[in-house]
Amino acid sequence: MTFVLGLTGSIGMGKSTTAYMFVDEGVPVWDADAVVRDLYGKGGAAAGSIAKHYPAVINAGAVSRPKLRDLIAADPNVLDHIQTLVHPLVAAHRAAFLKAAIDQIVVLDIPLLFETGADDLCDGIAVVSVPADIQRTRVLARGEMSETDFDLILARQMPDAEKRARAQWVIPTLTLDDARQSVKDILTEIEKGLAHA
Repeated sequence: MTFVLGLTGSIGMGKSTTAYMFVDEGVPVWDADAVVRDLYGKGGAAAGSIAKHYPAVINAGAVSRPKLRDLIAADPNVLDHIQTLVHPLVAAHRAAFLKAAIDQIVVLDIPLLFETGADDLCDGIAVVSVPADIQRTRVLARGEMSETDFDLILARQMPDAEKRARAQWVIPTLTLDDARQSVKDILTEIEKGLAHA
């Protein structure tokens, strides 16, 4: 029997690091961000369709994330249109991953899991979480975005408290050890459930 675990969390919560912990435990992980990066890359399926509509965000055949971010900041409607171009490609990739998953636990690592309705594909949800002040500090310490950019992203994401309320498991990521132990505990719980199914 296959168990699909949805892994989500707002920006700066430690989701990517936690996803690697599942990989370390031998669990196949489908990474939505990595798929989008490939689709946006040179020769990627999304780069071609985005180039037709927004040629200014293309650089050397690939989508320039900073240029795209600037365009979206100037006109938020652009993001909705980009999503209509990209989401079908992402969904097809995800469907192929799930089709190949037979009798095992797999993880769907999706930042906007609830926002996109992808939680409907999951048998259980785990959300990574830290207090809001630590989240902000982590994101701004990366030096990749301004406070305005961060607030814009947060505004498009479901609040952390709501995600935690809708999840079966919450993975605290204040320390790597806490997160790693939570990952092990979740997998043990799922495996026990599958054994009794």
